[in-house]
Amino acid sequence: MLKPFYRRAVEAEDRLSRLEANLSSKKEAGNEEHVKVTTDLQSKLENADAELVAEKEKAQKLVGENERLQYRVVHLLRALKEADLKLEQVSTQKQLESLKLQDS
Repeated sequence: MLKPFYRRAVEAEDRLSRLEANLSSKKEAGNEEHVKVTTDLQSKLENADAELVAEKEKAQKLVGENERLQYRVVHLLRALKEADLKLEQVSTQKQLESLKLQDS
């Protein structure tokens, strides 16, 4: 009388084992896909970080170069003003000499 119940219990256990195995394999396949996506994203993030570091270094070099160029511009402008002033003084002195010669 218990044999049919026992047989059905064994069949149910077999089905449950197959379902668990199927579910486990699906989880592993899903996990593999998640691992692949995660690895891909990590790789992209590392590349982006490397690019960011390179761009920061490039920006620092450009800032340094800009400061040097601004320094040169300031000194060139100062030298130009001094040259203009000397030229004006020479021109004024020549005019004065010319006036003195005319007065004499």
